[in-house]
Amino acid sequence: MTQEHRAAHGTRKPSPADVAGILSGRIHEGQLRDGERMPTQEALAEEFGIDRRAVRQALDLLRKAGLLTAAVRGAPARIALPRPPGPDGTEPQQTDAGLGPRLLAAFRERDVRLDAICLTAESLNLALAEPLRLMRTGRLAPRTVRVRLLLPSRDLELAFPRPAGDSVDESRVHEHWLSLRNSHGRVLGAGLRALRTTRGIDVEVTLRALPFTPPVKLYLLNGSAALFAYYTVTRREEQIGDSTAEIFDALGSDSVLFPFERGGGTRDDSFVTQSQAWFDGLWGTLAMDISLGS
Repeated sequence: MTQEHRAAHGTRKPSPADVAGILSGRIHEGQLRDGERMPTQEALAEEFGIDRRAVRQALDLLRKAGLLTAAVRGAPARIALPRPPGPDGTEPQQTDAGLGPRLLAAFRERDVRLDAICLTAESLNLALAEPLRLMRTGRLAPRTVRVRLLLPSRDLELAFPRPAGDSVDESRVHEHWLSLRNSHGRVLGAGLRALRTTRGIDVEVTLRALPFTPPVKLYLLNGSAALFAYYTVTRREEQIGDSTAEIFDALGSDSVLFPFERGGGTRDDSFVTQSQAWFDGLWGTLAMDISLGS
């Protein structure tokens, strides 16, 4: 397990999203260069202390984010530069492809405001990798950063993820989700708050818990854009502990984001306004203090 991962996540095994986030950082920092071959699955599995199935999932996240070419027989996957969104930026895109460029544009503003509601913040951490890198190196320098994040409560009986059969107890599925929720919440907060001391940016990160499982994910950027996606529940296999279990779950990275912008017409303006009002209402009424303890 790398020192890079151990510093961010302690001693637990990294998830595919963790690995994808670390590799994304290496790509953006030039340690893995455009056109070069990605290290083999065997080498990555040994480096991160995970099995090849988890490595393949991490590489799939990088492909969806436009950072890796598809591997074909006789031609291994290669590093690819990020692909920008369409000409007008209004096309729906999968979260891993569409969220990163949107966040990067939002963090170019002088005062940054990000509100989000999601299940674990895995996709958000991956998308924040490039803005964080540019802020650490001084190439992005917002004056203030205000982040509010709504996540499901730890004591909630979740609608999903949950077991799809008898292969695993519901308590183990819940603990697996809770571990992801807590670790990604801590990483997000630590990465942003560190900018206060390293770059002098006025940063405030606040997390609160919801008493229900959110059926959708929502990102609100600087009060001027809303990115909305449905969580589509499917039956899939997940590595939980030392075994593989079938669960009902939704992969946030695969969720299609629908963008709405102020100035894009009456429909877009109304959607952004109502989405912000919906978030603010939850934040000020049902949301509770959150614990991200180990």
